[in-house]
Amino acid sequence: MIIRTFRFLYLVTLVAWSSPAFADNWPSWRGPDNLGISTEKNIPSEWSDEKNIAWKAKMPGIGASTPVVWGDKIFLSSEEGDSTVLLCLDAKDGKEIWKQKVGIVPKKPQFQAGENSAATSSPSTDGKHVWVAVGSGELACFDVAGKEIWKFNAQERYGKFKYQFGMHSTPVLYGDKLYWQLIHSIPGYVICIDAKTGEEVWKVVRKSDGIQENEHSYASTMIWHNGDKAYLLAHGNDYCTAHDLKDGSEIWRVTELNAKAKYDRTLRFVASPLATPELIIVPTAKRGPVVAVKPDAKGTFGPGSEFEQFRFETTPDVPSPLLKDGLVYLCSASGQLTCLDAKTGKAYYKNERFHEAKYRSSPVYADGKIYLSGHDGTVTVVKAGEKFEILAKNRLNDRVSASPVISNGRLYIRGFDNLYAIGTLKSTN
Repeated sequence: MIIRTFRFLYLVTLVAWSSPAFADNWPSWRGPDNLGISTEKNIPSEWSDEKNIAWKAKMPGIGASTPVVWGDKIFLSSEEGDSTVLLCLDAKDGKEIWKQKVGIVPKKPQFQAGENSAATSSPSTDGKHVWVAVGSGELACFDVAGKEIWKFNAQERYGKFKYQFGMHSTPVLYGDKLYWQLIHSIPGYVICIDAKTGEEVWKVVRKSDGIQENEHSYASTMIWHNGDKAYLLAHGNDYCTAHDLKDGSEIWRVTELNAKAKYDRTLRFVASPLATPELIIVPTAKRGPVVAVKPDAKGTFGPGSEFEQFRFETTPDVPSPLLKDGLVYLCSASGQLTCLDAKTGKAYYKNERFHEAKYRSSPVYADGKIYLSGHDGTVTVVKAGEKFEILAKNRLNDRVSASPVISNGRLYIRGFDNLYAIGTLKSTN
């Protein structure tokens, strides 16, 4: 039975204290179907440390992972001293319901100072269980009451990590399976795990001729699905590949993401692909391209192929793409926004500066607005559409690497110091 969250499941998760009649769950780091899109309305566009803050909850340590929300519970990972923990908070008031240790904070490799941590991979939930991976290699399953169901260490099972800046890939939940990529050296692996037991279903070597820093991918797996058709996307080490869900066999591979003629030995991928039923948006890094791939692609292909919708010269280096109403939005790591036509790749606007800061989180959409969260705590709200227009800028006194979350009529921003629930409804407790 498919347990992945679909929008019709939201009807059974009414939240009495929330202002909308129906509220979206946010079950994975990019929300429903990992698209970064919420159907909720009347989400705040303006706030500050004193304005429109329903509550804030002190974090036990730093973390770059994005929280997930199901009904009245929020789940997120964090460092706490020498440990990594999974927290469950009450969405009404931010109070801690339970906390469980998952792993340790590795002393090596060193994580990117001030930007990420051993708690960078985001949890996933189906409303009954929560799955979480941490930088020391643990992948664990808990029930929503906090009971550990299973846990294993991926370094013990699949070999020692060789990431320069630590393991950050988030497993994707689809059906009763977890799909995970560990692309950090030769060999790298794409893995399928039974979500109920933690047992390996299959493992395949993710082949590549990439070298040096490119062996280290910080991107996450994604699922493309349309009706009863689905496959897995793995991203990194110079390629994006599609894999059969049954056995991991390769379906297609897009090349020249790191052009052989001008090969960049430092072009490691951080941004993850975006998979909609109609189109797959494949980012790269630094000065690499963005490639729009048709979902019916087969075999190995590159520039000029019938399986490519377009190639565009500008890519987001860290934030993942967003596609809404036929428009592709690309947020640069330095605070510039590009908007493309999803059919042609035509740029309606390109590299529009919206804020001078580092951008490590991915954009999200709700009610005609795009939320862009900067590492300095500034969230810029941009009007969706072909014309670039800034609607608001909002600053919190915190550092932010996690992506914004929209659920229960609120916007949740996870900072290094606090988790903020942004909305006009305050707790009565």
